[in-house]
Amino acid sequence: MNAYLILGLAGLAVIAAALVGAAVAFRLRADRRAASVHQLLELADKLEGDLKTCRAGLQQAHAVMSLNPDLPASSEQEARHAIDAGLRSLLQQRIWIRDKAPRAPQQELDETVSSMNDTRARLRPLLTALDRAQHDLDSAMREHLRREHDA
Repeated sequence: MNAYLILGLAGLAVIAAALVGAAVAFRLRADRRAASVHQLLELADKLEGDLKTCRAGLQQAHAVMSLNPDLPASSEQEARHAIDAGLRSLLQQRIWIRDKAPRAPQQELDETVSSMNDTRARLRPLLTALDRAQHDLDSAMREHLRREHDA
């Protein structure tokens, strides 16, 4: 009888260990999914900030450049359309995060995180160039105003 009791207890221990292992695995998977969704939301906020910074910089640059009638105005519209398209795309991404991310496979979440990181990486040099151009434009305007004042 003792052998059956020991065998039964061993079987229960194995089942309990399997249940604990399954619970831990489930919890780790849930934590990873939650972290991915949280990361997506943070990236969406950062990307939105990048796009709005770009829009503000372009508006400021075009406002200064509009003082020169020799420069074409069509680039302002093109830039505005590109940024608006980026913001619309980001809104679609946010809707996807809200509606689909909770049930999306982890691989799809990982791919979306990667895609948003890639988009931010492509925007970074453009923001840097815009900042540099804005600085150069501001310097040129100050110089122009100084020359007008001295004349």
